[in-house]
Amino acid sequence: MTARDAILSRLGGTMTPSQIADEAAALLIAPERPPVDLAALEQTFAERLALPSVAASYDRISDWSEVPEAVRRYCAANGLPAVLCLPPDPRLTALDWRGVTLHDGAAPDEDAALAIARCGVAETGSLVFETSPEAPMLPNFLALHHLVIVPTLVAHLEDAILPGAQPRAHYWVTGVSGTTDIEGTYVRGAHGPRFLHVIRLATPLKP
Repeated sequence: MTARDAILSRLGGTMTPSQIADEAAALLIAPERPPVDLAALEQTFAERLALPSVAASYDRISDWSEVPEAVRRYCAANGLPAVLCLPPDPRLTALDWRGVTLHDGAAPDEDAALAIARCGVAETGSLVFETSPEAPMLPNFLALHHLVIVPTLVAHLEDAILPGAQPRAHYWVTGVSGTTDIEGTYVRGAHGPRFLHVIRLATPLKP
């Protein structure tokens, strides 16, 4: 029997209930969705961000007051001017931004924009955003470098479901976009930022 014949025979309903049960059990032995260790969310999240399919850089800080220095550090490491599109979020505007030029209106050729994610998802390295007057969406898609503060981690995609009243919009980002539509050549940042940098706001890991 050819592979085609085997597939068609299964579609024809020739499998017995016992065979179906055996295949279902086999899927549970080696699921496509890997488990997440709840005791290692930080490590899992960092590993997912480093995957080629996500391609995000990663930094850790322990307090909001360290955000400006984390931004300056990233700009210096990537040869960027200390110029930043900053959303009008009180958690950010109250910080000491000396040495950084700030504005809140993103231009089409914006170098860098900062945002705060509602949470990060350890399972996939995804970032969940909500829109509001303090968190405009547009700068997050115009800037070449998207810098994102992640104050909270959850284990699975289901854990990031928004409870209660919904914001005007929310969106999920997993790495930078890419396409191979043009002559099969991979182009990074085809539909948004070319670089994603996560600033994880958390208590430092114990040695």
